Amino acid sequence: MLVSMRPEPDFWRGKRVLLTGHTGFKGAWLALWLQRLGAHVTGISLPPATDPSLFTLAQVDKGIDSHFCDVRNAQALADGVRAAQPEIALHLAAQALVRPSYAAPLETFATNVMGTAHLLDALRGLAGVRVAVVVTTDKVYRNREWAYPYREDDALGGHDPYSASKAAAELVTASYRDAFLAAQGVAVATARAGNVIGGGDWAQDRLLPDAVRAWEAGQTLHIRRPQATRPWQHVLEPLAAYLRLAQSLWEQPALAGAYNFGPLPHEAATVKNVVKMASGAYPSSAASYENSSEGPHEAGWLALETAHARRALGIAPRWPLDTAVTRTMDWYRQQHAGADARDLCLADIAAWEAQA
Repeated sequence: MLVSMRPEPDFWRGKRVLLTGHTGFKGAWLALWLQRLGAHVTGISLPPATDPSLFTLAQVDKGIDSHFCDVRNAQALADGVRAAQPEIALHLAAQALVRPSYAAPLETFATNVMGTAHLLDALRGLAGVRVAVVVTTDKVYRNREWAYPYREDDALGGHDPYSASKAAAELVTASYRDAFLAAQGVAVATARAGNVIGGGDWAQDRLLPDAVRAWEAGQTLHIRRPQATRPWQHVLEPLAAYLRLAQSLWEQPALAGAYNFGPLPHEAATVKNVVKMASGAYPSSAASYENSSEGPHEAGWLALETAHARRALGIAPRWPLDTAVTRTMDWYRQQHAGADARDLCLADIAAWEAQA
């Protein structure tokens, strides 16, 4: 049975929450949402990786305890965790892009695998912590390019360093949960979410940010693999799922484990279809479709089976893809026209909550 997906302020108000990766795209949105819910948030992350960044434009550090720290530095991270004394840890810090992982594989593995191990080890023996949610990706599965959505018990793997590092982070998390944290009374879960879209993402090699950059400059958007299919969703969908998961783990620790979050499998869409949806937001929105196989390997088809999350947690998406794309493009257009980024994010959060 589905439950309201709206996060409960009565639960989150006053909770001590450690959020790693709060300067990134998803982390900045989540920090704003946690502030709105009244949580006491400590953010640990590298400085923003892009300029502009949502973290800076939306003044995400306003109202949270923000610290710059590299999760590859075990001692510095442990010191930050001890100072925060979290009750709930949400681990989003990562090298989060496929193509850069080919250019910097060692950095990707160090951040995504050892960074996760450092965070979990810092929670080991820490009094007061009760929940940890480690965010990985839909790309943790050994991709066979088959016509079936991946389930939580399918084999893990990864051709590219990003996918492989996130699959390894899943194994690290399961080991810490089974060997240490479960006995300590900490409920630990991993969250595997599909491709996210939303305003405030300025990373390179992401579809809608690339489209916005091209179209605002009056240029043509060049698409390498228009038929690549992904489980697209608005950023607020997985963030709401992480919050619901954390609350469920607090109330029912036996729910610890791995969860897929994303749209229904049949709602996965091609890159070309998403571009067509987005193009209506710009009068000059030219795109060229190259069907190129050049460049590093990337999965062609990927979808998630989300039945486990629906049954165990009552989680299901609220915004269909056309709504997600429209709200994303509206966010960029309004921000480009001078609207305040923080206000735009809070307005989207309020609109999502009203439908949840």
